[in-house]
Amino acid sequence: MEISLLVISYLFASVTFILGLKMLSNPATARKGNLIAALGMGIAIVATIFLYEEEGVKLGNYAWIFGGLIIGTITGTLAAKKVKMTAMPQMVSLFNGMGGACAALISIVEFNHLMHGAANGEASFYATLSSSTLLVILAGLIIGSVSFSGSMIAWGKLDGRLKDFSFKGQHIVNMIFLLTALSLTAFILVTKPEEMALYFFIVLILSLLYGIFFVMPIGGADMPVVISLLNSFTGVAAACGGFLYDNKAMLTGGILVGAAGTLLTILMCRAMNRSLTNVLIGSFGASSVPGVAADGKQQGQYKEISLSDTAVLLAYSSKVMIVPGYGLAVAQAQHVCHELEKLLEEKGVEVNYAIHPVAGRMPGHMNVLLAEADVSYDKLQEMEQANEAFPSTDAVLILGANDVVNPAAKTDPASPIYGMPVLDVELARHVIVNKRSMKPGYAGIENDLFFQPKTSMLFGDAKKVLQDLVTEIKSL
Repeated sequence: MEISLLVISYLFASVTFILGLKMLSNPATARKGNLIAALGMGIAIVATIFLYEEEGVKLGNYAWIFGGLIIGTITGTLAAKKVKMTAMPQMVSLFNGMGGACAALISIVEFNHLMHGAANGEASFYATLSSSTLLVILAGLIIGSVSFSGSMIAWGKLDGRLKDFSFKGQHIVNMIFLLTALSLTAFILVTKPEEMALYFFIVLILSLLYGIFFVMPIGGADMPVVISLLNSFTGVAAACGGFLYDNKAMLTGGILVGAAGTLLTILMCRAMNRSLTNVLIGSFGASSVPGVAADGKQQGQYKEISLSDTAVLLAYSSKVMIVPGYGLAVAQAQHVCHELEKLLEEKGVEVNYAIHPVAGRMPGHMNVLLAEADVSYDKLQEMEQANEAFPSTDAVLILGANDVVNPAAKTDPASPIYGMPVLDVELARHVIVNKRSMKPGYAGIENDLFFQPKTSMLFGDAKKVLQDLVTEIKSL
């Protein structure tokens, strides 16, 4: 059997996707893995443009193709270079939504091709139309549309443009949208009605609406899970396009993204000790009154610590653990945090970072943030490793993290986050929490940690506080 250069190119691209994904599992090789996968994608694109042909006819319209490539490349490059680390989750949602939109557009284009076949006088068209082809088209349409509209809503919420929105019976409305779309899909597949185009676009509208109403009520600490889930949707939708075009690279890439996103979603749900169903139909939220716990009991008073006392405590500790959170990202304080780390190490202090799997606004947010500041990967400790180290830690410096260090998750059955694995920072000898105010975190609940005897609050912008700490420690 003759193997074409195009097939070899797709096979090479598929291998680079697999290798790249494997390398992404380790922070030390992640950048290289990303470049390898990008190389494979570039080869697949070039091979498709110049080598693909159908019935002896190659692709045309090179001006349109390269025009789109140039515009997309310039736009993506500029957006990626200008985006702040705090806005990285929004960019991930935006790019993911564009992937879903592309998959949905592929289904629309291929459906229109089928309609042209029917319009050209093929009397038996509807009877002979392959149900498997139609199923893949409709699956790509539904999944891609849900991913697109859901990701756009997630982008708006993460960017502060949209607020959580829900109404009584919303879950029922969502199920009506979804079940109606699936029922119409089954009806199209079984009966192949003459009004197929009408039903097709009704399915499109219902899918878009479902994506919107599916994400609108979800917020708080659940957002990273939703982003991961929508990412898996985009991968599955892209795989549908690979089936339609018999494109091995597209199929492999879609399957990898879909599988990886699904596994990550499951792992994050486990990290929160919640089922995916609970994430999708439940919501975080409790008392936001300072000093009042989820069950309404008074927490007592918190105590503050001065910059000078914090500097002395950190400088004369043997072991310090830094817990980064979204507040660190908002303040763009990762570089000065790294400076503080190096300064403490010069004084003989062992410094590490405790990383919770759902800290920040997206999976791996803190890892990416610290990598930008050239923090050594060896210093990043995952939750299990960090929890083992806390009892022997002299001081914990929490920078903008809130819900992931709340001991109520372990002790208060009335808390909405009860059962969620958290960082056991309270086991350290001293805990210093840097926040702008006593306002609750992203999950909207009070943090019991702030009122414990060994906890001291250090209020202020993370970047300014860390800069002042560096100055104080240098003067010791």
